[in-house]
Amino acid sequence: MSRTDAILERLSQLHPKLIDLSLDRMLPLLDQLGNPHDHLPPVIHVAGTNAKGSTIAYLRAFLEAAGKRVHVYNSPHLVRFNERIRLAGKLVGTRRLNAALERVEQANAGRPITFFEITTVTAFLLFAETAADYLLLETGMGGTYDTTNVVKHPLGTIITPIDLDHQAFLGNTVAEIAVSKAGIFKRGSKAVVGLQRDKARPVLERAARKLGIAPLWQGEDFHGASQDGRLVYQDENGLLDLPPPALLGVHQFDNAALAIAAARHFGLPVNEEAIARGLRHVSWPARMTRLQTGPLRDLLEPGAELWLDGIHNAHGAAAVAATLRELDRARPAPLVLILGMMNTRAPADVLAPFFGMAEQVFTVTIPGESNAHKADFIAAEARKVGFKARPMRSVAAALKAAAGIVDVRVLICGSLYLAGDVLARNRTLPE
Repeated sequence: MSRTDAILERLSQLHPKLIDLSLDRMLPLLDQLGNPHDHLPPVIHVAGTNAKGSTIAYLRAFLEAAGKRVHVYNSPHLVRFNERIRLAGKLVGTRRLNAALERVEQANAGRPITFFEITTVTAFLLFAETAADYLLLETGMGGTYDTTNVVKHPLGTIITPIDLDHQAFLGNTVAEIAVSKAGIFKRGSKAVVGLQRDKARPVLERAARKLGIAPLWQGEDFHGASQDGRLVYQDENGLLDLPPPALLGVHQFDNAALAIAAARHFGLPVNEEAIARGLRHVSWPARMTRLQTGPLRDLLEPGAELWLDGIHNAHGAAAVAATLRELDRARPAPLVLILGMMNTRAPADVLAPFFGMAEQVFTVTIPGESNAHKADFIAAEARKVGFKARPMRSVAAALKAAAGIVDVRVLICGSLYLAGDVLARNRTLPE
């Protein structure tokens, strides 16, 4: 076990519950450390169910193309914890991360606090002590009581599409979940809202109205679409004819448009050239990522395709299924899913968009995750809804089985934890 892992393991023991949404435990700790959350560069705060990470990736790409130094806070990580904290453009170094974690651990003095709370405090400390032009801050879960929601005056807030997820903590309906997400709106801060289901929008409108803010609404105040292979974006300030996003999928045109709207509405120092360069070079691992080399890829024949996506809910699965249909139109290929999921998710929800597309589903238990669904259970659930499914002992075993299908297209999906394990085993580390 590395020193970082040992520290993180100690911190995980400070509170018996993995998730306990509250700000009461971390505010005294922040105060003890000099309130680093009050000494940050301009913050763009992002909440939503899907597309938070992609939206942040675009904004980072735009700003860095314009020569700006950007902090980023994302979760969860895929392979290494360092991925959660990007300081002025680079992932935090291990020595510096360890020192900050131990400093915060010492200040906390063994008091109960969740893992996400104490690591978020650590991130704020690092962000406050490192010079940068902007901080792109992603919520962990929800909004109102998320640990990131201690930032009082963000430059702007973004709410990406809201759907059913984390119902045990956020509510059983889209409207209830929207109440939580709307908690990041702040009086005096501009807001941009992505495409929403009918039940979410009225909730967001009421929350914004109470705070005296008028968000920009995607599909109404701004639009972005694919036209002749280009991204055409339009708002009240005019039209932009841009290159397509480097991230694959029709849904990425929506995500990119949301980021462009935020950049323009928040007055970020990015021109059309920087936006175009950012679109060409944006990177966000395990989101329709094609693995072209590595030990796992080598288990398939040369004519096969291996794709990886961390989708874990119905909304994300629908977007990925649409992308695969586009790929199939360009090059028809038999589709095989390799699916591993946490036990907080329903396999049928993720599988539904792939009905009639996937010839075979191989299921796996996510390695090292005690709360993962067993491969046998996922396979049984898949068969109940009409899929041909078989449990496998590992992703490698599933790939070897898929290798017998000529020119197969394989998608590994179902959890970011599975995606991280696959990247590690394929020796494809996020940078």
